[in-house]
Amino acid sequence: MLTLTGEKLYLRALEPEDLDFIYEIENNESIWEISATQTPYSRFLIKQYLENAHQDIYEAKQLRLVMVNNKKESIGLIDLFEFDPKNKRVGVGLLIAKNEHRYKGYGKEALQLVCSYAFKHLHVHQLFANIGEENEASIKLFESLDFIKIGVKRDWTFVNSEFKNEILYQKIAE
Repeated sequence: MLTLTGEKLYLRALEPEDLDFIYEIENNESIWEISATQTPYSRFLIKQYLENAHQDIYEAKQLRLVMVNNKKESIGLIDLFEFDPKNKRVGVGLLIAKNEHRYKGYGKEALQLVCSYAFKHLHVHQLFANIGEENEASIKLFESLDFIKIGVKRDWTFVNSEFKNEILYQKIAE
């Protein structure tokens, strides 16, 4: 699908072969704060999740895509979540799995591709993102693609014995 193909990477649906990749990401405690995860996932549960990943976004209300670079390496995930076709909005979040793939433009291109897909194919009016106040890289990324800060959720997440703020960003269709 051309909408999901860029110069540095393409976005594709989840495949059964992604089991180890997803398992590694979902069980990486250093990113649990971002995904609001509190417990590890078994290979069995992830296998079941992958078996049901074929559900349409209108049914599941979410879509998870794998970011694949030109070397055919799976480097991250980008999610559309809380899809609300009635109100024409969807949330977006992304993760580059390893440091070696960060700060190379992959996140920006993936976000551009998924925004284009959401506006063109899902006909949403707006996308939104929830970003931890201390996540400067994500803030810079989303702002570079014209997401606007519309609010701060004070003391929104409780991590490592302290409350943290979360910023709500929004991008409305032109």
